[in-house]
Amino acid sequence: MTKRLPAILWYRQDLRVEDHPALNAAAADGRPVVAVYVLDDTSPGTWAMGGAARWWLHHSLKSLDAGLRARGGRLVLRRGAAAIVLPALAHEIGATEVHAGRMHEPWARESAAVVATALEGVGAGLELHRTSTLFDLNLVRTKTGGVYGVYTPFARTARTFTPDPLVAAPEHLTGPHVPSDSLADFDLLPTEPDWSVGFDWQVGEEAAHTRLDAFLDRAVNGYDTTRNLPGQPGTSMVSPHLHWGELSPGQVWHTATKAAKATGQGLEVYLSEILWREFSAYLLWHHPHLPEQPLRPEFARLPVRHDPADLRAWKAGLTGVPIVDAGMRQLRQLGWMHNRVRMIAASFLVKQLLLPWQEGSAFFWDRLVDADLASNSASWQWIAGCGTDNSPFFRVFNPVTQGEKFDPDGAYVRRWVPELVGLPNAVLHQPWAAPADVLKRAGVKLGGSYPAPLVELGPARQRALDAFKVLRAA
Repeated sequence: MTKRLPAILWYRQDLRVEDHPALNAAAADGRPVVAVYVLDDTSPGTWAMGGAARWWLHHSLKSLDAGLRARGGRLVLRRGAAAIVLPALAHEIGATEVHAGRMHEPWARESAAVVATALEGVGAGLELHRTSTLFDLNLVRTKTGGVYGVYTPFARTARTFTPDPLVAAPEHLTGPHVPSDSLADFDLLPTEPDWSVGFDWQVGEEAAHTRLDAFLDRAVNGYDTTRNLPGQPGTSMVSPHLHWGELSPGQVWHTATKAAKATGQGLEVYLSEILWREFSAYLLWHHPHLPEQPLRPEFARLPVRHDPADLRAWKAGLTGVPIVDAGMRQLRQLGWMHNRVRMIAASFLVKQLLLPWQEGSAFFWDRLVDADLASNSASWQWIAGCGTDNSPFFRVFNPVTQGEKFDPDGAYVRRWVPELVGLPNAVLHQPWAAPADVLKRAGVKLGGSYPAPLVELGPARQRALDAFKVLRAA
């Protein structure tokens, strides 16, 4: 009987065993498999993982190894350039096939191309599978064969396709024993000071399904309303699990549509959010410059400010605008921020402070556990008015009215900005408007215990509109 050569499964951003076409292809007909994760810190360049993402990756790799071991396999860790590590591993074990998930980030696409060429040198081939998106990103097209630039028609066309059925993981995995680097040697966790002490996350494939199921049972039917209320547990918070591939978008889609309690408008709005994630990946696939350059090129001429002090205050949650500060502090402590508040905080940076959206995008990239290049870039371009599908630049969120509308009882602000806990709701979102005696009773001293606002909102809004006029005139 001829001994079957092992195949390599190259894990990337699809750290799961269920619904994993690349894993199933590698293990087809019981073939031996070596599952490997390669930590390549050189390929991403500017977009190397931020600190929060590295923290998540550490725990996700640990969970993935346990999931593979439960099926008789294990996760091999290697550090270095993938184009060197993978051909060497293929030669070491005699593998002629390497299977991996297709990624849409520009650096990842380039890396896969270089790896494929390097593997040819040792007589092996690379086969990419769709593991991170609902659809082939070349599939959804306009009637004339073009690329969509607006979400709504994209989503309408996408809904005419049916997401693939889920595939079960192989029941049993076998493979040769090969040396592995130590997870500790990857140095993914922060050293002193440990800024991750507030991260209250359960990481991994099992935790991802637990979180999704709890959301579908608890909150999906009211999602169309509660998703905008940061003081309530109304969102699924599965974005980091999706980014790292502990859940596939197909699993989320099929689980949601089949959940007994998931019906009506809440479910439809939730599915639209999954399609927005798909649209973001689609934009990045077809516009690789999305993370750095505005999709509307005229916005490169927008007169912006460069103010390091204002940028530092925004990052620290010390702008003097409570809803903005609450969001930035939640980000720093949890590595995550409520979506509605992300929009408010981003709008404040881009419009009231008139700072470049790229500076905000880079900070989110470093601090979010769900830092996804496509979603982060598309969302920042949306709020900055420079994407193909965008909120117009002249639409300037008023953070006071946003706070009063979406955090009416102040639960969110009081949790993350405890200096203001004693202020009454009437002035909580604009403490600068509170009478002196109200501030005194609450123990709030503007410019002391809590900062005075960096800008006056009215004049700052006008400054943004004036900048937009300059852009249009040019």
